[in-house]
Parts: sequence; structure tokens; C-alpha cells
Amino acid sequence: MPQPLSFVHPTPHSPWGTYLAQVDRVVPYLGHLARWAETLKRPKRALIVDIPIEMDDGRIEHFEGYRVQHNMSRGPGKGGVRYHPDVTLEEVMALSAWMSIKNAAVNLPYGGAKGGVRVDPKQLTHKELERMTRRYTSEIGLIIGPQQDIPAPDVNTNPQIMAWMMDTYSMNVGATATGVVTGKPIHLGGSLGRVKATGRGVFVTGREAARRLGLDLNGARVAVQGFGNVGSSAAELFAQAGGRIVAAQDHTGTIVNDKGLDIADLTAHVKATGGVGGFRGGEAADGESFWDVACDILVPAALEGQITAARAQRLKARIVLEGANGPTLPDADDILAERGVLVVPDVICNAGGVTVSYFEWVQDFSSFFWTEDEINVRLEKIMIGALKRIWDTADRHQITLRTATFAVACERILMAREERGLYP
Repeated sequence: MPQPLSFVHPTPHSPWGTYLAQVDRVVPYLGHLARWAETLKRPKRALIVDIPIEMDDGRIEHFEGYRVQHNMSRGPGKGGVRYHPDVTLEEVMALSAWMSIKNAAVNLPYGGAKGGVRVDPKQLTHKELERMTRRYTSEIGLIIGPQQDIPAPDVNTNPQIMAWMMDTYSMNVGATATGVVTGKPIHLGGSLGRVKATGRGVFVTGREAARRLGLDLNGARVAVQGFGNVGSSAAELFAQAGGRIVAAQDHTGTIVNDKGLDIADLTAHVKATGGVGGFRGGEAADGESFWDVACDILVPAALEGQITAARAQRLKARIVLEGANGPTLPDADDILAERGVLVVPDVICNAGGVTVSYFEWVQDFSSFFWTEDEINVRLEKIMIGALKRIWDTADRHQITLRTATFAVACERILMAREERGLYP
């Protein structure tokens, strides 16, 4: 039997353990490609880097950074970079693997990659953040590039950080390389529509799922966990479609209002204060009570591992739209399936961001940029087509959408692996 990776010891509820369990479930549907399945359980490359920087007061601080390339059979690596005090190598491995699945699920010509730095960026000044970003970029510069591995924003990173990464890489190679990252500022080769793309993808897949279930979005109750870029954008689009956002939760608090939160006011409050806590347009609630809110659609758009088995037993939603990566644990997945709750998995639900990142990358190479309407139309077409292929697979095998998404994606990845062969 193949031995597990020696540098990580996954548990069933860890991100990497969750991913491995998801792969195991899809193997029976891979046919002759199952002989390659072990490929999916081993990252191609994992880089751990030390990031020493001089702080504003003259101290030297060290931060630990990662860049993991999970699979490159279908193209260059693609995946975000997150700055968070709880980042670990195992988490980044899982996120890179989910990027492999996500890119293949929507049939983008990418492999999966992910990066992270273990840091609380809120504790750094603007200049310290810039120095750390530039040093991190230089350290992982060995393995990134427009045709090798293309980072993007993730948790606690943004267009400014992407601009620093792009500039650092460009200075090191001696030429402006806009295509080395996506999610950049518009005037540095960024794409229109990128900021809200992930949330738009959540909405589009949610709208299609609601249509299949006969759920009218006009008046539908929506609860959103995580009110950052993804959660707020999805909430805005659901509200525009007539939905009522009855609960919002983030690290600052939980706000509920059965009549519906005013999303414009809530967004302004979050921008001004840094979180939903203290918003006066609803009632403050205990954090755990969020999982008891009566709703039709639940959007977990925070961090992984949020829907546990215990919470899955309590959920009152008909549809769960995974805006975050890995928010549902495998045993919770089983409970939701048994209860008839439809889960639209992260690897298709939140693929809008990487899809528009792909558009940005293509536009950078051609130096020809599309309008935001063109971006949104192309995004919807890809997302709807990908979801239909996945839903047809689920119906044919009588399996969940998650297993069907993995079946479609893993087949594409392993077919590429098989056709390329092994070298040397």
C-alpha cells in the first residue's frame, strides 16, 4: 500500500483529510483511470519559505510562507494566496488540491496551486505588509510565472498585494509580466468583473439550483456566513433577485432580521467598521444560533470546516451554496444528503473567481480587454454549462453533486495524466 506523505499527518476533519476522503468517494466512478488515482493524493510540489523582514521599529521578524502546486497535468498552476495566522502547510495542500478539482470542473486550462503566509496582516503596517509581500514573492519566484503558476487574491489579500507581487516578479525577471498574477488593479492589467466574480458564481449556481428545486428566489430567505468579498457580493445579487438576507455572520458577530437586512446599509457598515458586528439593522445573536436560522438558502462563505455533523443536523436550509473552500466536513455531507438538503459544492459553486481570473490572464496575453458585460455573460455561460454537465453526471450515477463534480474533474485530470504519460 502507498505510504502517506511523511510531512503531514491528516485527520478526518482536517482540510487535507477532508480532501482525501472526497477523492476516495469518487474512485469507483473513474473506470480504468482509477489506476492513476494516487496521483490525486500527492501534491506535485510543496515549497516552504522563510520570510525575514525588517519591521518599522528596526526589529527583524520571520514569517513562514508556502506555495503548493498540486497537479499541473492540464496546465500551469492557478490558485490564490492567503494571509492568516492559522495558515498551515496541510491547509495550503488541501486548498491547492481543491483548485485542481475546481479548474478541471469548469474546464479551465489550469492545474491547481495555492499559497499562504502565516501572519495576521492586521498587525502589520502598510510598509511592513509590502515588504513581507515582496520578500514572499521573491522566495516563491523559483516556481511561479505566467506559464508556470499564477497566484491570485484569497483570504486577507487584495489587488494592492497582487500589484506588489506582479511588480516584484517583474523586477526580478527584468520585464513587466502582468500575467504572473490575477486579481490585479484594473490599470495594471486587471479584469473588469473580477472583484465580484466569486460571489456572482455563487449566485448563478444558486439560481440554477433553486430553479431545479422549484424554489422562487423572490422572497427566498438567505443566510450568509462570512461577509467579505464573496459573501457580500452573493448577498447583493440575491437581494437584487428579490431574496431576503435574514442573517449575516462573520468574525465580529451575528446579525439576524427575518424581514431582511438592508444589504446596502450592511455593506457600508462592514466597510466602515470591519465587520457585521454592531449593525443596527438587525438583532445581535449568539454565534452558534446562526446555524438554527430558518432559511431557504445557506451560503457559508468564510473558512473551511464550518458545517460539522452536529450543525448539519440542525440546518433548516433547502440549499447550501459553498462560497468558501471546504466548509462542509465529510460526515456532515452525509447527514445533509440523508436529510434531502442540496449542497452545491465549493469546487463548482465558488469557481466564478478563477473563471474570471482566467479571463484576466487571457486578456493580459492579448493586451485586449473586454467590457464588464462581456465578462459577466461569458462567466454565466461557463458556470451554467459546467453545472449542467455535473448535474447530468449526478443524475446518471445517483450520486451527490460533490461526488459528481469530483468525478467530472478527476476524469479530466487523470485523462491528461494518462495521455501525457510519465517522464522519464
